[in-house]
Amino acid sequence: MLLVVGLGNPGGEYAGNRHNIGFMALDTIVQRHSFGSYRKKFQGEIAEGRVAGRKVLALKPQTYMNESGRSVLAAATFYKIPPADILVLHDELDLAAGKVRVKRGGGHAGHNGLRSIHSHIGQDYGRLRLGIGHPGDKDRVTGHVLKDFAKADQAWLDTLLDAVADNFELMAGGDDGAFMSKVALAVNPPRPKPPKPETPAPENAGNGGGGPDENAD
Repeated sequence: MLLVVGLGNPGGEYAGNRHNIGFMALDTIVQRHSFGSYRKKFQGEIAEGRVAGRKVLALKPQTYMNESGRSVLAAATFYKIPPADILVLHDELDLAAGKVRVKRGGGHAGHNGLRSIHSHIGQDYGRLRLGIGHPGDKDRVTGHVLKDFAKADQAWLDTLLDAVADNFELMAGGDDGAFMSKVALAVNPPRPKPPKPETPAPENAGNGGGGPDENAD
């Protein structure tokens, strides 16, 4: 079984925050792959489905971001899921808006949700880092993550969430590289090549090569 955790804060006042992009991505996956309805369990909301032939448990902790690890530990313990089979979807300040990276293991880089998960299950789990961009000043970080996405963000955000859900089978199947490539291509499709200039037709084209009429007197 694969445990996929979306990070965010519960409650309508936080629903559109940049910090809640993990919730948004998980909801899109659940809808796209026809999971069952969410139900309350493990101090969170869970839904079950199948992706790439694997049973997948989707979890949205309702403990607030800073205590996410309690919910993750409860679900992982009940289903006996090792950290290697846990994937956490979260906002990432150190990636430009719309960029994604898959990371397996390693530090929490100061993210409070990951910090909590580290303290409960260790660091050997996977993360899908969803770029929200950095405000440029560390004193503005809290305001940045706890504000709703701007209207100008909506185009890339919707495309990103759709691409993550559409290509989630690749990541569930272990092909992180192909997943990242597909998502990057969807968010930033290549520009169409300009049309080649037309080659002008020869001046004498169409009159038999321009020679005199063989039947002329």
